[in-house]
Amino acid sequence: MQILESAPQTTLTGKIGNFRWRIVALLFFATTINYIDRNVLSFVMADDGFRREMLGLAANTPLTDADHSAFLAEYGRVDAVFKFAYGLGFILMGWFIDKIGVRKGYAVAIFLWVGSALSHSFATTFGRLRLFRFTLGIGEAGNFPSAIKTVAEWFPIKERSKAVGIFNSGANIGIIFTAALVPVIITSYGWQATFLVTSSLGFVLLICWLLVYRRPEEHPKLGKAELAYIKSDGEDETGTVKINWFKLLSYRQTWAFALGKFLTDMVWWFYLSFLPDFFKQAGTFQLDLKQLSLPFIVIYIVSDAGSILFGWLSSKLISMGWTQNAARKLTMLICALCVLPVFFASITESLPVAVALIAVAAAAHQGWSANLFSTATDMFPKKVVSSVIGIGGYLEPLAVPYSPTMLEPSPAPMDIYPYSSLPPRLTCWHWPLFNF
Repeated sequence: MQILESAPQTTLTGKIGNFRWRIVALLFFATTINYIDRNVLSFVMADDGFRREMLGLAANTPLTDADHSAFLAEYGRVDAVFKFAYGLGFILMGWFIDKIGVRKGYAVAIFLWVGSALSHSFATTFGRLRLFRFTLGIGEAGNFPSAIKTVAEWFPIKERSKAVGIFNSGANIGIIFTAALVPVIITSYGWQATFLVTSSLGFVLLICWLLVYRRPEEHPKLGKAELAYIKSDGEDETGTVKINWFKLLSYRQTWAFALGKFLTDMVWWFYLSFLPDFFKQAGTFQLDLKQLSLPFIVIYIVSDAGSILFGWLSSKLISMGWTQNAARKLTMLICALCVLPVFFASITESLPVAVALIAVAAAAHQGWSANLFSTATDMFPKKVVSSVIGIGGYLEPLAVPYSPTMLEPSPAPMDIYPYSSLPPRLTCWHWPLFNF
């Protein structure tokens, strides 16, 4: 069943304009802030002072192996709370954004996650930390439903994966920024200051979003030629296609997107949560907090390139006459194959080799993600895109390859790395569910 109903595409000539790419720049900034705020804790958790604070130990108390194991077990529970809230937030925020519009919905999401990120500086117990991570997860879940809906509103189909690839690369810039800045702030001013400094950027984002964003039809700075180009796919926006939230669950296209998220997002979550500890605790590496920055910068710069490259690739194929179906699937197949060698990151004794393997896998995942998100805009009307993204995002926490119970007997997250190459091998079987 084809859900998206389109009229014949319009051929345009002459100068179109490029204001729509300014909207992508705003989404890039938002995604960067989103990933800064969620990822600060992954670096703070490697600080011994933070570990002592959370465990209720005196400032100069030496940390034993038992202390580290206890901390990692509790941190696993904190991380599980965030993931549960993040998944729940996808469902709630996806529906909410489709209901009230992306401008207001995104603003609410930004305000909630930025306020929660700021509150982390006052977390002195695991109980408080779990509470703040829960509210952070609800708010941060609004980023991708809002951003993908914005791309659907502002771009024709042939440019959407390229636009998604660009703004999605903001996730990596956020992590690079975090890797470069957080260790310096921690060593100079303490872990509490990191949350105060990084969350302040979110309030700048909120102001920019409210000042800049409007729907294309309502934006005073968008020219008529560019508006016509944005609308050139001829998608029916008159209201003749009506799909309520529960009806979305009956479409196989919804489950195709959701299964794609389920089978692959576990890898990305693992990278975000435990890469710092992987490089710090692995027997042959054992990098200190200051040495963590360079491997992370390399990994996420390469990830940026992958997000943009693979987003561009499927858009290029479509512009060359390929169908959306063939262009997206070929690009995603290439991405899935590029992830497989990461299996060897857990057994190599070479730091450059480990960094290279993880960097290629992360780049491929980001390219996969850019195209997977674009399939939702290919298959569904703009008015329900956020809800579809929300349904897919809800499955993310169910797919994580670790849990507090896994970490308790084995505090070394590198033991799980061999499994991070498994999900991409499972992605191709569900492709017949796609129909666009």
